[in-house]
Amino acid sequence: MSRPSASSNRTVLAVVASTFFVGFGGGVIFPILPNLGEVLGISAFMVGLILSANRFTRLVSNAPAGALVDRVGTRKPFIAGLAIEGVATFGYVVAILSSVPEVWFMIARILWGLGSALVFATAYTITADVSEADSRGTSMGIVRAGITFGFPAGLVLGGVVSDLWGNAEAFVLAAAFAGLASVVAYLIVPETHVEGEQESVKPWDVERSVPALTIGLVNFGLYFAYIGVLFSTLVLLLGERGITIFGLDAQGSSGMLMAVTVLAGAVFTLGGGVLSDSVGARVPVMLGFLVTACFGFAVLAVGSRFETLVIACVLIGAGQGGVGGPLTALLADLTPEDRMGRAMGTNNVLGDVGGGLGPLVSLPFAEAFSFEVLYGLSAIVPLAAGGVLLLGIYSHTGRLSPTVEESAT
Repeated sequence: MSRPSASSNRTVLAVVASTFFVGFGGGVIFPILPNLGEVLGISAFMVGLILSANRFTRLVSNAPAGALVDRVGTRKPFIAGLAIEGVATFGYVVAILSSVPEVWFMIARILWGLGSALVFATAYTITADVSEADSRGTSMGIVRAGITFGFPAGLVLGGVVSDLWGNAEAFVLAAAFAGLASVVAYLIVPETHVEGEQESVKPWDVERSVPALTIGLVNFGLYFAYIGVLFSTLVLLLGERGITIFGLDAQGSSGMLMAVTVLAGAVFTLGGGVLSDSVGARVPVMLGFLVTACFGFAVLAVGSRFETLVIACVLIGAGQGGVGGPLTALLADLTPEDRMGRAMGTNNVLGDVGGGLGPLVSLPFAEAFSFEVLYGLSAIVPLAAGGVLLLGIYSHTGRLSPTVEESAT
C-alpha cells in the first residue's frame, strides 16, 4: 500500500477539522426541534419539513455544486460552503427569538442545504484528488469519520446544553464552531482539482454513469433509514416508552443515543475504509455492514430497555458507517478524475432524496401506526441497498466483487 505524502495528510486533516467543527450545526437541531415544535406551535408535519428542508435544497444544488467543482476547483467552494453553514447555524438563534420561528428555521435549513452541498461536493473530491487507489478507502474513511464526528458533537451539544442552559445558547455555541471551521479551511486547504482554465461545465451536467447511479441509490437507502427515520423519530420513541438516560429528559436522552449511534458510525467508517483497502475489494465489506444495519433496526423495533436501545443504535451506526468509507472510495475508483465533482453531486442528490423523504414519511407514519412497524420496515432498506449494489457493480464490471486494482479508473 502506498503511503500518502505529508502534504496530502495535512490537506486531509484540514478537511477533517473543518467539517468536524461545522458539523455541530447539523446535529444540534435534531434533539431540540421535535420537542420545541410543540412549545412554538409548529405541527409535526412542519417540523419534519424543516428538518428535511436542507436536503430538499441540496436536491437542486448538489448537481450544480459538483459541476462547479469540476469547473473552478475545490478551495473556493469549500470555504464558501463552510461560511454559509455558519450563517445558517446562527439563523437558529434568530428563529428562537422570532415571532414566526417556523419561517426562520426554514430559511436557516435552506441556507444549510446550500452550504453543505458545496462542502460535501468538495470534501470528498479533495480527498479523491490527493489519495491513491490502494489507500483511498482509508483516506475517505478518515474524512467521512471527521464529518460524522461533528454531527454527534452537535447532538450532544443540542441535547445537553439545551437541557442545562437553554436552546438559544446551544445554537450560539454551534454557530461559533462553524465560524472556526471557515478559518481553518481558509488558512490550510489548498486547491487540488483544477489547474489553469477549464472548459465550461453546465450546472445541470450531472454524472449518469452506472457506478454513480448505483452508489447513489445505496446512499439513498442509507440516508432514508438512518437520518430520515432514526434521527427524526428517536426522541419521540423515548418519550413514548418512558426511557431516560442519566436523568435527562427525552431531548437530552435522544441526543445521547444519537451521539452513540454516530460515534459508532464514525469509528466503523474509518474501520470500513481501512478494511476495504486491506482486503483489496470494497463490495464484501459493504455487504457485511449493510446486514449489520438491518439487525440494528430489527433490535430497535422491539427494544424497550435502555441497554437494548444502545445495542440497536450501535449496530445501526456501525452498519451505515462501515459502508460509508468504502462507498465513496468505490465511487472514486470507478469515476474519471475530471468528472469526480459531478459524480459526487449525483451521489449527494440521491442521498438527500432519501434523507429528505425520511422525516416526511416517518413522523406521520409513526403517529398513524407504530414505531415497531416503522423500524421493522426500515430493517429491509439496507438489504435492498445491498441488492442494488451487487446488480449495479456486476452490470458495470462483469463481476460481483471487483478488486481495487480492477475498479481503479
